[in-house]
Amino acid sequence: MTRVLVAPDKFKGSLTAAEVAAAVTRGLHAGAPGLEIRAVPVADGGDGTLAAAVAAGFERVPVTAAGPTGEPVATGYGRRGEVAVVEMADVSGLSRLPAGRPAPLTATSRGTGEVIAAALAGGARRVVVGIGGSACTDGGAGMLQALGARLLDADGRELPAGGGALGDLARVDLGRLHPAVAGAEIVVACDVDNPLTGPGGAAAVYGPQKGADEASVQLLDRNLAHLADRVADATGQDVRSAPGAGAAGGVGFAAMAVLGAALRPGIDLLLDLLDFAAQVRDADLVVVGEGSLDEQTLHGKAPVGVARMAREAGAAVVAVCGRSTLDEQQLRAAGIDAAYALAELEPDTARSMAHAAELLERVAADIAVRHLTPGPR
Repeated sequence: MTRVLVAPDKFKGSLTAAEVAAAVTRGLHAGAPGLEIRAVPVADGGDGTLAAAVAAGFERVPVTAAGPTGEPVATGYGRRGEVAVVEMADVSGLSRLPAGRPAPLTATSRGTGEVIAAALAGGARRVVVGIGGSACTDGGAGMLQALGARLLDADGRELPAGGGALGDLARVDLGRLHPAVAGAEIVVACDVDNPLTGPGGAAAVYGPQKGADEASVQLLDRNLAHLADRVADATGQDVRSAPGAGAAGGVGFAAMAVLGAALRPGIDLLLDLLDFAAQVRDADLVVVGEGSLDEQTLHGKAPVGVARMAREAGAAVVAVCGRSTLDEQQLRAAGIDAAYALAELEPDTARSMAHAAELLERVAADIAVRHLTPGPR
């Protein structure tokens, strides 16, 4: 029997990874009844990471934590034994901004720290934190405060939320840092190599995406440098120039400098958690996918990571997507035999997104006929 593994990422703004996998599975069955199909939705550390972990068997533990502007949000973490998966986008992400209004100077990563604290209190000894999609540029200050660190001004008062307040930081006190941090392994899923500050840093590169104008970018960059100075005073080490320190508005910096975290490419980390090597071992065909296959896909995004492991296991690989800007040579270099875009059936983007599940079923049925049934195509 032909075995197919369906392992897509989300179609952003349209379908979750699980919904993509379900639609593809229905279409494959329609095109070639009798297939053995296994669905393993994936993610690369951004939004959808928690859902992918839960789909792979992690238990979802609900948590109420502070959103990026301080309001409580219902979120959670994934738990399997002593391993926990935390998704920053689900608590401190752009999608959690009230009415979608950015708050470049005051948005906080506190909620991410609160979820990590809940996971540690629940017995986690390995915490995987996906940090894509954040709404803040606070250098991870809020996360550290939630974990017991004190960020104090010259009068000994705790700093308010956000990167805009970091210029008033006089001292970082780590004496009350959560005691479980020292005994835990914290791993951050991170796909960027930006330093904390400078023209390639968190504020300059990602600040505008979070609503920062030119003056705010300059202020945030100065404040992040000031934070790095005070953290170096407290820890005796300076990691502001380390690759990934600028990830998620500086959360990468705080995680490395204070929590002792290691940074790993997001898709590699998630595939390890999902035991993907075992999942793909006996597959004849693997279906990967995401909303847009483009140049960014080639730089460590989920479809390429999945395709690499599928190729190593000897499986053929096809991709589904909303649209593709990659040519055949680029696809093959990424380990993908062919790509099937919804835009080929419905060129109107709005209609394609609104009817993505139906279109995916049609595409998947075509894939089954072209790649999984005998005879002329």
